[in-house]
Amino acid sequence: MKSVVKPAQAGTLESNDIMIIVEPGANGIVLELESIVKKQYGQAISQTIIETVKSYGLTDLNVKAIDKGALDYAIRARLVTALSRAGLGPGSEG
Repeated sequence: MKSVVKPAQAGTLESNDIMIIVEPGANGIVLELESIVKKQYGQAISQTIIETVKSYGLTDLNVKAIDKGALDYAIRARLVTALSRAGLGPGSEG
């Protein structure tokens, strides 16, 4: 089973960006989302994060996302970078 090895983060708190922090988990995929546009786009942001995590075959992961209005492609890119920094690159057998 794939899993992250260590906590990691990617992104910034600048306008139109998102900071994503990933940590090993034990209770499924747990997402904590803070966003300046949560009321309007919180569900879409959450869906993008969850789908990306699942595409890596992860079942236990803690994700904290602090969004400052990032677009969908930036959310995915930051999450993929954080997962890579956490020891889980594309195709790796964590």
